[in-house]
Amino acid sequence: MEKIQDTRRLEMAREVLQTEAAALSTLAERLNGDFLAAVEIILAGKGRVIVTGMGKSGHVARKIAATLASTGTPAFFVHPAEAAHGDLGMITGDDVVIALSNSGESAEVVSLLPALKLKGSKLIAITGRAESSLSQAADILLHTHVEREACPLNLAPTTSTTVQVALGDALAVTLMETRGFSQSDFALSHPGGSLGRRLLVHVRDLMHGGDDLPRVAPGTLLKDALLEMSQKRLGMITICDKDNTLLGIYTDGDLRRTLERAADVYRLKIDEVMSANPRTIHQDKLAAEAGFVMKEKQITSLAVVDNAGKLAGVLHMHDLLRAGVF
Repeated sequence: MEKIQDTRRLEMAREVLQTEAAALSTLAERLNGDFLAAVEIILAGKGRVIVTGMGKSGHVARKIAATLASTGTPAFFVHPAEAAHGDLGMITGDDVVIALSNSGESAEVVSLLPALKLKGSKLIAITGRAESSLSQAADILLHTHVEREACPLNLAPTTSTTVQVALGDALAVTLMETRGFSQSDFALSHPGGSLGRRLLVHVRDLMHGGDDLPRVAPGTLLKDALLEMSQKRLGMITICDKDNTLLGIYTDGDLRRTLERAADVYRLKIDEVMSANPRTIHQDKLAAEAGFVMKEKQITSLAVVDNAGKLAGVLHMHDLLRAGVF
């Protein structure tokens, strides 16, 4: 009996996905000049895009507004019921309003139409009924009619909301492409995300400089250099001349190799065992680029230089990991 139930559950789940996939395919074929006109209205708008909807369409409207805003089209959601009680003041004649209602007759949305007309706001309707009140009032109609909901009762908004979400994504991505919205632009809208950190954080933001920079002069005894390296806790030390030109580095890995040779660490000088001409990175490079260099070269730290080629700091892999850059 349990096997039969499992089989039926999988069949139901597949039917839902197939129903919604078919509706999306139909929507793609239905796109026409009205979609292009909607894109042009938004591009020409001097204000923002206001997205509104009630119930499940309201949840979709919030998502569309968030996607638009994060991809280069300033937008926000206004609840239609709250709009009727004062929030309508958020909307101006320079704004473009996208209103969602599958029936096109949601009372809260329809009640806003006269005021939107008086304000002079452009109205784009996303609805499943071309003859509805919302459709008739709209400057542009984006028709999202579906043959049936994926709900077996053909009642719960399922296929219709999937189509609304997909159409909102199509609008956002088309606008994004048309505006030439780049990865850097995206990062500015997502400074807290991993992409934002990779594209906004530079080496200079994370490097250890000033008094935190492990540094000794050539001729320093290895034992004294090791004390400096231990105090700064970066697992390496830089060797610089009096003009702050980087001559070499010495790492804890180099120390292990020195000890394997049974060398006298009390008599050796740091420039006798340092790695000369070490790999460096400019302080203005993206921190993510430093991470790729470390990974490629299998090293855990990089010396950082400024425009004059002088030592500016040290960047450790742990700094990148803590910042969520790599």
